[in-house]
Amino acid sequence: MNGDGEKDGEGSSKPKRVRTGCLTCRERHLKCDESLPHCNNCKKSNRECKRGIRLNFIDMWAEQPPRVVTLFGTDQWRVDFLDESRDIASEYQGGSQMYPPLKQDAPPPPLPVSQHDPTFLYDFSSATPTAPTMMQQSLPPIQGILPDPYMDVPQQPDMSAMYNQQLKVDHAPYPLIAPNSGSTSNSQYGSSAQASVTGHSSVTSYASGQSEQPDSERREYLDNQDETLFMQVFVEEVGSWMDSMDAQKHFSRLLPFHALSEPMLLNAFLACGARHLALVNPAYSEEKALHYYDTATRYLLKNLQNPNRDTVICATTAVILNVYEIMSEKALQRMNHIAGARALIKECGWNARAQGIGSACFWLNVGLEVLSCLHFNWQVAWDPDDWCLDMDFSREIANGREEVWTHRMLYIVAKVCNFRATIPRHKEADPRDQQIRTQHRFEAWSRIKAMADAWNDGIPRTMQPMSFLYPHQTSSKSAFPEVWLVKRTTVVARLFFHTAQLLLAQMHPYYASDTPEMSEAGKRHANMICGIVAHVKDRGVASVAIRSLAHAAEVLTDRREQEEVITIFEKINKETGWRIGFVYGELMSKWGWNEQPAPQQYAQTHKAARYPTSLDFSHHGSQQSTPLPPAPPQSIQPTPHQQQPPKKMPSGIPNPLYAKADFSLPQHPYMNSYVPPVSLGNPDGGGMFYNFS
Repeated sequence: MNGDGEKDGEGSSKPKRVRTGCLTCRERHLKCDESLPHCNNCKKSNRECKRGIRLNFIDMWAEQPPRVVTLFGTDQWRVDFLDESRDIASEYQGGSQMYPPLKQDAPPPPLPVSQHDPTFLYDFSSATPTAPTMMQQSLPPIQGILPDPYMDVPQQPDMSAMYNQQLKVDHAPYPLIAPNSGSTSNSQYGSSAQASVTGHSSVTSYASGQSEQPDSERREYLDNQDETLFMQVFVEEVGSWMDSMDAQKHFSRLLPFHALSEPMLLNAFLACGARHLALVNPAYSEEKALHYYDTATRYLLKNLQNPNRDTVICATTAVILNVYEIMSEKALQRMNHIAGARALIKECGWNARAQGIGSACFWLNVGLEVLSCLHFNWQVAWDPDDWCLDMDFSREIANGREEVWTHRMLYIVAKVCNFRATIPRHKEADPRDQQIRTQHRFEAWSRIKAMADAWNDGIPRTMQPMSFLYPHQTSSKSAFPEVWLVKRTTVVARLFFHTAQLLLAQMHPYYASDTPEMSEAGKRHANMICGIVAHVKDRGVASVAIRSLAHAAEVLTDRREQEEVITIFEKINKETGWRIGFVYGELMSKWGWNEQPAPQQYAQTHKAARYPTSLDFSHHGSQQSTPLPPAPPQSIQPTPHQQQPPKKMPSGIPNPLYAKADFSLPQHPYMNSYVPPVSLGNPDGGGMFYNFS
């Protein structure tokens, strides 16, 4: 044999050079068998068999290298300087005041342009549109808003018109101007869509602590007494419970500052503040609250016609208007923002993984839905398994993540709602099928119970009670133990936890709720709920406390405890304005009380039957309001046949309030105004952080 391994003799022949082998074998320096479509080498090594021709250029040479032809060195050479220092300074607070007023100088002469330069074949000197002033435009009333096209620009074939149209989209603010009858400051601020239309998202400006509104239109602070009062009420009362599961406290600490440059957001805040004040103080009427609500709704509907809108601001405003509707007594005929807020949240792509305002809006929205499903025994429309939540129950060592554990408990409560709403109403005809179904139900019950127990074992120490005193150890004369929890989100989480455990004790597939084991577990968790609510001083947990206390009170048998629960409900109503009339009749019926509610309680109960309020969301299912009959005089007690029981909502169904909360459905929310957005900006809402450092 020769050194190259080839045989000698007549029969010897050189191996043929591969000409059509794959590029993968060539890169690996292997001989390719040229099999098609995949060679054996690639099949054995499970590699991609790449085919093609590889060209190697050894040398390249150009006749004449490219060069730039300029006017440098001639008398036509001219250098212009662009001074942007004023624009940059205007983005900082007080920056514009550092410069003297501009003098109106004559425009500089046009630059000489070569006739052969193709860039300047068109005259754009008159293409810049003039933005409408604040006093020239006004919004139509809410009843007259129709699905008009966003922009009516005639189709022109020449290049100049195309440039004009593009310039109009990029630089002219969208004509969203506050109506004279609905604005909170008339001409002190501009449109909330202007930032996004001009190519600068308000989310970005909020992230950097700056505002895209011009100095002449941006509000530095509130300068109206009513607005200041309503905003204070919102921040201290309404925003406190809205932020109960948000570590950054967006609604009470961050967004109010951003609302100074967003009139749509500001009017929504003022509406909620005015509404809360009307609930707790009869000296204030709801006219101003409706005024701000109508204005915010006009802004929102007009923005939804703008495909270049700021989707984050629109979704946030809809969530706040949703809260207003929950606080309202009367069925609102103008607009229903419950399904609209959910649809806008989904359009933004917000879920449990969202950050910033996206996270705050998502958890507030699903939290309100869970509370309504607990009341009406509905299934949660947004399946908790689709929330994309991290359910790691490993023991928490570090503190400061209480909100994360509160979110996990809300997930468990949502699973409890779905399990409770799907309890079979009838037995299977075949005993074997009935046994199989019961076994499946028990397995599902066991999984939820195991998650609740794992949650309680994994939470940090800061979510456990700081103090627990039995009734005889306190001087409060309460029939319930005093349970002291330090942080607001901890109170919310513990109320949800004990409510879930209480409901699980009532829904065991094999044991009835009155068996000793289940009855003892239910009473223990009900006692903890009452002990927390009876002694909590934070009004920011009232929304969750009402629902948890209503479930806990159903299992109470001691008359003293029952009377104290009624007193707690009346205190919540007086301090927070939450209407709790719907619980009086339900509890008294379950307790077997023969006496009727007091006149003031009867008025609330009768009103709740026709105008469901607070956590009784049924008023959104009807668009027709019924006249409210006067309350009976104090000297006449209503008889049972005189009371009109509220129409009972069907139970066990998916939440009907969100049945059409998706813009992909034919009958979607805001269908007369909604236009799909061009882009969704930052889908996680992470830009909505305000940095004060």
